[in-house]
Amino acid sequence: MKILLPLDFSDNSFNALDFAVALAGKKEGEIILIHVIEAIFDFASQAAVALENMHRDAEVLMQTTVEKYRDSNLKFTTIIEEGTASISIARYARKSEATLIVMGTQGASGIKAALIGTTTINVIKESSIPILVVPSESNASYIKKIALALEFANHEEKFIDWVIDMSKRWERGLEFVHVQTAHAMEEQPGIKKLENFIASHHPGLPVKIHTFYAPTPVEGLDQFLEENENVILVMCHEHKNLWEQILSRSQTIQMVFHSKVPLLVMI
Repeated sequence: MKILLPLDFSDNSFNALDFAVALAGKKEGEIILIHVIEAIFDFASQAAVALENMHRDAEVLMQTTVEKYRDSNLKFTTIIEEGTASISIARYARKSEATLIVMGTQGASGIKAALIGTTTINVIKESSIPILVVPSESNASYIKKIALALEFANHEEKFIDWVIDMSKRWERGLEFVHVQTAHAMEEQPGIKKLENFIASHHPGLPVKIHTFYAPTPVEGLDQFLEENENVILVMCHEHKNLWEQILSRSQTIQMVFHSKVPLLVMI
């Protein structure tokens, strides 16, 4: 498994690195550490000196970080680039054919959260591969299971096999979560469809489905997380244009801002 991890040398990014090491696997696991230098200077002479210093400091910090994980038996690669962080990260993920991007976040609020977003949100918007968002308070050793949140939409079907494979690779149990925003009495057809899909494609795999009734999907997922804090929550994200983002906030983006558990965003 090849994981790309943006490293800005903050506590959040080092915590995300702990997750990457835990998930990469002991055999054929590879972690690519990428540090993106974003800098604007008024004078070219200042830029040249400052960038040289930034590159030198980043190289030292990268090597110090890799040294800490010498006993992990993982392959480490270090990359230092200049540019816009989100664009550079998403581009290098495609170039390196990474399996997963893992990165830390603290969230945002107000107009910044709604329109500008953090680097993590911008990477989600730019990326074409799954992203694991790790909040600062998460601890890799506490994770016991994977919970896949489904709306039973057509675009989600292609992700189920990938998540099942990852749950086996990570040796974590897998459960499913569905939030029903209307109190219908009849059984959801999507639930039966999911059960049939698992039975035919993954015979013998236990299927545990949590159903919550709530006014919004985010509120229903919050109910689930109040009872289950030791999970990686998986959500499927559809890219939207800027106008759609302003008028209709993505449920996944909302969860990124306030979730206290790691969020795996399938794209």
